[in-house]
Amino acid sequence: MAKRKTKYVCQECGYETPKWMGKCPACHQWNTLVEEVVASTTGGRHVFQTDKTSHAKKPTKITSIETEDEPRVATDMPELNRVLGGGIVQGSLVLIGGDPGIGKSTLLLQVSAQLANKKLPVLYISGEESTRQTKLRADRLSIKSDDLYVLSETNLVEVVNQIESINPKFVVIDSIQTIYREEVTSAPGSVSQVRECTSELMRVAKSKGIPIFIVGHVTKEGSIAGPRLLEHMVDAVLYFEGERHHTFRILRGVKNRFGSTNEMGIFEMKEQGLVEVSNPSEIFLEERSQGAAGSTIVASMEGSRPVLVEIQALISPTTFGNPRRMATGLDHNRVPLLMAVLEKRVGLLLQNQDAYVKVAGGVKLDEPAIDLAVAISVASSFRDQPSKPDDVVVGEVGLTGEIRRVARIEQRVQEAAKLGFKRVIIPNKNLDGWTPPSSIEVVGVDTVQDALKVTLGGN
Repeated sequence: MAKRKTKYVCQECGYETPKWMGKCPACHQWNTLVEEVVASTTGGRHVFQTDKTSHAKKPTKITSIETEDEPRVATDMPELNRVLGGGIVQGSLVLIGGDPGIGKSTLLLQVSAQLANKKLPVLYISGEESTRQTKLRADRLSIKSDDLYVLSETNLVEVVNQIESINPKFVVIDSIQTIYREEVTSAPGSVSQVRECTSELMRVAKSKGIPIFIVGHVTKEGSIAGPRLLEHMVDAVLYFEGERHHTFRILRGVKNRFGSTNEMGIFEMKEQGLVEVSNPSEIFLEERSQGAAGSTIVASMEGSRPVLVEIQALISPTTFGNPRRMATGLDHNRVPLLMAVLEKRVGLLLQNQDAYVKVAGGVKLDEPAIDLAVAISVASSFRDQPSKPDDVVVGEVGLTGEIRRVARIEQRVQEAAKLGFKRVIIPNKNLDGWTPPSSIEVVGVDTVQDALKVTLGGN
């Protein structure tokens, strides 16, 4: 009897080694190597031979290739259509990840029902729930359609057979970590199983032109579990984010071969399911405290959509030798950088102050245009002097204290005017080349000190 061959595969990056090691030499993670059995192969060495009569595809000049717009299927959720780039592309493979209980299955079940109501056969395959459990969730969401098929199966061969039998127009796999292939000896959810199952589903999607959505589990760090290769194989990667104690959910695209990767869709979790938020700026600002020190409104761009959010700062004297710098919803390295600019260029004594900065509403901002709003919030809290409640601030702050220009200033100002704000402070370099709305005053500033004089007054 032949000796059984084994290998050790890293569950984080897919690195393979013939012996066990405590630390993966590729991704430097500890205790991620898992033993897997190597599938035995019969026969000797395989020799590749050329066949002059073969009908293999030949390279084509790129100038001679005819192109056409990818046909898309629009759902009844404009927020989802925006994130996907205009709708669901036929034959696409989309991966959606998120924390447990965030609403991934609810979102996909609602989308499945909407497509089924358009007389498009939909196959919803759940490897984590029985058909009765899925039906209970469908009853809660008031979903009733004869074109929505539900299957509880984890064997990939049976899944593919049912797809070929029903020939649906849309398929949901919930989740990819529960699907297994019998030829692979490792457990479901391992690197080998996830890679092989995703590869087979991609072949089915491309060959039959069926869009397939697969749900992926996430690690404790928030990234999708399994090898990074999983995100490279699919056409689009969506993250469903949100705080467990908040009702708002954010659908963000981090990869999209058929559209922009900066789009964001906002939903609200209610008793009847996920409901779209058409105007997120009003939602983020509805609980704002009027006249509170340390609060500033910023116009941020999320893809092609301007969103107004509130940035809050709390500055208090420290009781320790090293003051604390904490940030929620933005890069934590940006807070001490901006505080250093305020201390050096403006003269605020912040070296003995604890700083806590937060983006209200649970949204995450990562663009440099929020720098000026963070700086004004910190200065407002330090001086205990509130800024004007009708002001909106936009601008990037340089290390020398200058305010640098930002992109899409016209859309930001129009959003502020639409919500009733009276004044917007922007970089002086952004004043030329466009006409602001008549209902809002636009003030250009060159330095942080000029911005503080305009918003807070004084020196």
